[in-house]
Amino acid sequence: MDKKLEADNLEMRIEALESRIYGDRGRRSGKTVKCAESLSRIQAGLSNTANKRERVKILHKKIEDLLKYLDPQFTDHITVPDTMKLEFILAEEEFLLSQAALLVQVSSLQPLLDSTYIRDVPEHATKLQRLSQIHIREQDQMETQSQEVKKVFEEYNKMMFLLSKQFTQWDETLRKLEEAKGIRPVE
Repeated sequence: MDKKLEADNLEMRIEALESRIYGDRGRRSGKTVKCAESLSRIQAGLSNTANKRERVKILHKKIEDLLKYLDPQFTDHITVPDTMKLEFILAEEEFLLSQAALLVQVSSLQPLLDSTYIRDVPEHATKLQRLSQIHIREQDQMETQSQEVKKVFEEYNKMMFLLSKQFTQWDETLRKLEEAKGIRPVE
């Protein structure tokens, strides 16, 4: 059923393409022009023409060589002598040796990479994601709590400042009254 639907869809697309290419010209003659038929006739004609001509046959045989010659690396292969290539390799010898040592180290650590701990990483990643969301939520709560504590401390400090100021005023008033009565304060 699904393949029939795909085939019908493909047929509709081909018909739409043909109507775009040929327009009214294809329907005027009474029969519709089919692109696929036209293309297959053209392909057959080109193949017959190519098979009849010796030069075209030879050209078809040489296409691989042409593609090889058109490749940009082919010119490098021709122009760079083997001694120069050897010099390139020797110039990079230290780097290649360090890379080889790293490769040996990675291959020696391969059992660790194949361990159950590494294979369970996706499972742990989901747990870690949940934990990080909880951590972020708790950080937000902590920030809110810190702001509230800061406000309470500010209120406490204001209250202590006002009480201290009030006690200072009362002490000053009491001192003035004691001086007026001639009473010496106790130290």
